[in-house]
Amino acid sequence: MRPDTFGTTRAGETVTRHNLVRDDLRVQVIDYGAVVTAIKVPDREGQWANVVLALGTVEGYETVSPHFGAIAGRYANRIARGRFTLDGTTYALPINEPPNTMHGGPEGFSRRLWRAAEADGTRLVLQRRSPDGEEGFPGTLDVEVVYSLPEPGTLRIDYRAVTDRPTVLNLTNHSYFNLAGEGIGDVMDHVVQVFADTYAPTDATQIPTGELAAVAGTPFDFREPMPVGARIRQGHEQIVLAGGYDHTFVLRGPAGTLRPAATCLCPASGRRLAIATTQPALQLYSGNSLDGSLIGPSGRTYRSGDGVCFETQGFPDAPNHPSFPSTVLRPGETFTSSTTYRFSAL
Repeated sequence: MRPDTFGTTRAGETVTRHNLVRDDLRVQVIDYGAVVTAIKVPDREGQWANVVLALGTVEGYETVSPHFGAIAGRYANRIARGRFTLDGTTYALPINEPPNTMHGGPEGFSRRLWRAAEADGTRLVLQRRSPDGEEGFPGTLDVEVVYSLPEPGTLRIDYRAVTDRPTVLNLTNHSYFNLAGEGIGDVMDHVVQVFADTYAPTDATQIPTGELAAVAGTPFDFREPMPVGARIRQGHEQIVLAGGYDHTFVLRGPAGTLRPAATCLCPASGRRLAIATTQPALQLYSGNSLDGSLIGPSGRTYRSGDGVCFETQGFPDAPNHPSFPSTVLRPGETFTSSTTYRFSAL
């Protein structure tokens, strides 16, 4: 399928939608925010559906989107009080989730137009240059994100970045999955497994405390498959603070190697998703902030719990936690990471 025009930004820029197709997988990506607007896969009966939440217009992605399907950056997740110190210099960032900076600020990577450097039926290369000082971050950053369908049922995302000054970097794709189908309802029955023995508790503003706590004996124990909603109403302090799941899990195995991160199964449709990543952590988010005000392409509203995110990434607020794996990128270094999403039906 050829690229087509998705719409026009408020600044008059044309937004192009690219189509990646294999026999068992159809993915649509727009160059605004590098947003994945659709992942279409069959269920156990061979019925196709889009399994990610989306919006139908460019205006929606510019104004009200909670990062649906977007590349979050320059720093995905939160930075406490919008401040960090690097090599003796303190940098101030715009506050867009008071009192913190979230997903790179109000005009982060998810609200920028990317350039398609290469596009064919199974591979899309998107690039952008983030100028020195953009959203308060130091250094000119050249970023490349590659979406590809390398093998049956598999969407792969490869990230690459270089900088001309020391900076901090954390990139992720922020797709909200509903394996029953976009707009069908909540995902509380989706059975999830996360390959992690510890997670990062947060304070009342959802900034990590610095502790890494064992998942055993808590609602965060997804070491064995468990429905998302099985323990989400337990009165655990961390669940109450976040209104559900919005926490970083420390993945097993060495970062830098592609290894299992999580699985998700929808019992009703039989669709199954297996995620692998080279990143050190995964943010599990149960769509807590969805409030019924957004309408998807299905014409149905999105309410709390109607999607689940598996954000493979570095640790949130790592620049302010020396004990966390470093997210510093320096000149002469190249940041790379990869995440795969493998779909099947049982």
